[in-house]
Amino acid sequence: MSSTTDKIKGAANEAVGKAKQGIGNVTDSDKLKAEGAAQELKGKAQGTVGDAKDAVKSKL
Repeated sequence: MSSTTDKIKGAANEAVGKAKQGIGNVTDSDKLKAEGAAQELKGKAQGTVGDAKDAVKSKL
């Protein structure tokens, strides 16, 4: 995957994760809150991978 793809997927996962957490808060669903938090972390990790790929490319 390219760095741009990683960053886009990461941003999408962060947004969906935050939305799930918000819905979980409104509906008082611990399951949705946990799923949202996990998905948001996954998105942040994907974004970090994209940043790392960019850094490696710039050093080459």
